[in-house]
This record gives sequence, structure tokens and C-alpha cells, in this order.
Amino acid sequence: MLAAADGGVLYVDEVNLLADHLVDLLLDVAASGVNRVERDNVSHEHPARFVLIGTMNPEEGELRPQLLDRFGLSVELGSAPAPAERGEIVRRRLAFDEQPQAFIAQWAGEQQALRERCAQARRVLPGIALDDASLSQINERCHAAGVDGLRADLVWLRAARAHAAWRGEAAIDQLAIDATAEFALRHRRKFPPESPAQAPREQGSEAGQGGAGDWGELPPAPQANGPRRSLPGWPEKP
Repeated sequence: MLAAADGGVLYVDEVNLLADHLVDLLLDVAASGVNRVERDNVSHEHPARFVLIGTMNPEEGELRPQLLDRFGLSVELGSAPAPAERGEIVRRRLAFDEQPQAFIAQWAGEQQALRERCAQARRVLPGIALDDASLSQINERCHAAGVDGLRADLVWLRAARAHAAWRGEAAIDQLAIDATAEFALRHRRKFPPESPAQAPREQGSEAGQGGAGDWGELPPAPQANGPRRSLPGWPEKP
């Protein structure tokens, strides 16, 4: 529950609704590239090109599925890095706090190399075709995951092309498709990814074990959690 500016009260459901509406507006502007402001009979438009990046804690709730689907890619970050990584993060933070300019100069070379690689990927990106073979594979995998709509197919294909450009490839390859799959499907998938352990066994798959199979297997019998209790006896009516 939050206090409103006019002295009223906003309940949690209303706050969540306002937050969803705000995210929806930002996504609209990011997709259209135009921001429209209307207030007190004044209307103004101006171009706005940006990429919306949102972070959230799953323990605090989730966005509505139709709103979550509008985010192109989703990345899951672990909250417990390994001890060696934790130590390196702390050391770099302390080094930056002690001498910021020296820290920036220390990593200037790697930052410049990263900028040049990004620029090179942008230059070669238009030359990488969105081919039918890659699209067909992505279509099949999106269908197998039970994804609603076609936004996953579109962003996955574009992400695979960007991944290929980042690696300096001339075409979308299998590595690019597999590397970007979870980013496009994680927040849209309805069916869990199939693994060998979860795959259903085909009939007759036990033939290599003498043909016995599981024909005589019975479901597990229920087990009592404690001594059986009997209902108290009530005296009969006269």
C-alpha cells in the first residue's frame, strides 16, 4: 500500500497495474521510434530511438505473459557467483574506488577492442541473409516449445544473425541458432525443453533386455503416515 500524491491511497494491485501500463508505454515507444506527449490540449511528437532493458527479481512477482512477450530477449542471472568470481569482482570494485582514472586507463585497451568488434559486427550484419533454412528450424523449435504468437521466431532469427555477425561469420550457422535459443524462449516457453531422461520410452524398447519390459509392473502401494485412527463410537438413539 502506497500513499498517493493527492493524499489518497494506492493499493498493491493498483501499483502493479500502473507499472504494467508504464512498461507498456515504453515498449510502444521503443518499437515505433516515436514518443508522443499529450497533456492539457497540447500534443507533441519527437523521434526516440532506444533499447529498453529491464531487470526484475522473480521473488517480487512476474509480469503478465502478454507483456513479458514484448521483451525480445531474456537473460537469467545467477545471484551466487563462484568464490573466485566474487573475489575478482570485489578487487576490481576496490581498485576503481581507490583510483578511478588509473582503473579506466588499465582497461582502456580492452574497451577499445570491444568497441571495434561491435562496429565491425554492425558493418557485416546487413550482408548476412535471413535464410529460409534457419527460419524453418527456428519455426519448428518455437512450435515444439508451445510459444504463442510469432514474436519469438522473429527476434530469435535476428538474434542468431547478430550472433553470427559478432563472430565474423558470413551466414547464420547452427552455433548461432543454438546460442541464442534460450534467450528467445526462456520467458515464452510453455513446454519444458525435452531431455533424454524425460523422453517417453517407445513400446518394445526393452526388447534388448530379454523382452520382459514393464508388463508386470504395478503402481506403488499407498503407505500409511501413522497409526490408523478410528472414529469415536456414538451411542445409538433410543
